[in-house]
Amino acid sequence: MVPRRKSLWAVLAVSTLLTWGCQSNPMKPITTKDYVDLDRFMGDWYVIAHIPTFLEKQAFNALESYALDDSGHVRTTFAFNEGALDGARKVYHPKGFVTSDPSNAIWKMQFLWPFKADYRVVYVDEAYEFTIVGREARDYVWIMARNAQVSEQVYDGLVARVESEGYSIADLRKVPHTL
Repeated sequence: MVPRRKSLWAVLAVSTLLTWGCQSNPMKPITTKDYVDLDRFMGDWYVIAHIPTFLEKQAFNALESYALDDSGHVRTTFAFNEGALDGARKVYHPKGFVTSDPSNAIWKMQFLWPFKADYRVVYVDEAYEFTIVGREARDYVWIMARNAQVSEQVYDGLVARVESEGYSIADLRKVPHTL
């Protein structure tokens, strides 16, 4: 009786593995910009809306700034007021690593050594005024602009693009900015 039970478990295990291996991932890979001109991408970006990380759930006046250093890494400053427009200013300095992908759209962002997080430029308009940065896991996303305010028409278009990438826009939070 014991060998029969082992055989049954073996058949169930193999069947499960085969079935699991044949399932396709319903989520397509996240889209990235065909090519990001890093020099044009550098500078200040106001976070207009995001699906926030735990650090930025109560972010106000959020601003992300990028600058290429001599080694080709992206010096980053991420700053925001915590909890209110006049809340305490929080400033972080993660380091960006542009991967070898020729598009320059796939980065790794390092907040804490040695860990690097996925960071992808999903969209940037031709004038480099608006961008969407996301992650393959679709857990976080940032809609950013060169100005702290964008029109509703532009905002709605950017949100539609975020949704088309498989994000739940129910989790999207607008980031308030001082005018």
